[in-house]
Amino acid sequence: MIPRMPGRILRSLLLGDETRHPTGTDVDYVSRPHELRRHNRIVLLRSGGEAFPAMLTAIEGARRYVHLSSYILRSDRTGRRFQSALIDRARAGVAVRVMYDAVGSLELDERYVAELRDAGVEVVEFHPIAPWRPRWGLNRRNHQKLLIVDGAIAFTGGLNIGDEYAPEPDGGGWHDMHALVEGPLVYDLERVYRRVWLRAVGATFRGLESSAPHQVGVAFRHVGYSVDNVRLRSRYHMHRDYLHAIRHAERTISIMNAYFIPDRGLRRAFRKAIERGVAVRVIVPSVSDVALVYHASRYLYGRLLRQGVRIFEWPERMMHAKVGVIDSTWATIGSYNLDARSFLHNYEVGLVLLDRELATSLQATFEADCAKCREFTQHDWDSRSRRERVLQSLAYTFRYWL
Repeated sequence: MIPRMPGRILRSLLLGDETRHPTGTDVDYVSRPHELRRHNRIVLLRSGGEAFPAMLTAIEGARRYVHLSSYILRSDRTGRRFQSALIDRARAGVAVRVMYDAVGSLELDERYVAELRDAGVEVVEFHPIAPWRPRWGLNRRNHQKLLIVDGAIAFTGGLNIGDEYAPEPDGGGWHDMHALVEGPLVYDLERVYRRVWLRAVGATFRGLESSAPHQVGVAFRHVGYSVDNVRLRSRYHMHRDYLHAIRHAERTISIMNAYFIPDRGLRRAFRKAIERGVAVRVIVPSVSDVALVYHASRYLYGRLLRQGVRIFEWPERMMHAKVGVIDSTWATIGSYNLDARSFLHNYEVGLVLLDRELATSLQATFEADCAKCREFTQHDWDSRSRRERVLQSLAYTFRYWL
């Protein structure tokens, strides 16, 4: 980790002559510049059609270990594909560890888990729904999505393991974003995995080599840091990262978020950005898999519209992405939703990226997706039925727990 030091010296060490981005001014977008790591390679993956084949290929190539964590793990066709790859590696002598959340994976077939364990896979159910068992906690869920292979490659983002995230011809069609990571950030993501495993099991695993990257190539020039909230002191890191970047925005703030219930601090930051002339746009689902969150989110639309925030509804099946882009310079991708559950209750993980190439690519994705959306207008807000108004007000009352 880069130590704290004067800004001029820090920027010189961070950037160097061989790295085009970020510029000295770009560093102002991040709240913790001393945590930035250079020499990474980040590949953006759109939905399961791009993410799942890359993840399975990485698992199939594992030689030492595979660490997988998913909030939702299903025993459907997609889940079976991952199960087969994990079992194959375990039988080949690779250390395979799987962690899934008890609430998110409530429908997981017990035989699926038994088959993994019979093959030698270490399987952990995070916070089982059993008050009589140790390490039980109904409200504290593990919402992280992580895959780390051999300490050399990692995946993180919004995708769970299930058919709904697969391409539409395979029975899916949910829109989401994921990232493939190589470089020093892999080590940071694996530390997050270890922390949650320790919380779930009470002991960490042994005998692993350092997760430092094995090689750094010409393409390893992306800069960023990982964000998680496993430790108490890091609980609000992503919230602060968002606020800091929004306060430095000069042109555009573009957000795609599945469960969008921004608190007063974020709403105030949006308003002040708009007063500076910044364009703020948000893409949200037009339908949701969590009805209460959907109604609580819509309760805020009137306030946001009055501030000047433009709201666009994804017209197709569920939009599950958690992406933010500011000025095509700062970007974030991960499991964080902009709601109390992500900031206060769930364990989450994400990336903050300070790279114009990646941010520009994510902004282009946002623009293409925005063109498919229908804008939610003041007329839509005023035209709500009485039933909708009551449901939205009631749902918003419970926003802290949603």
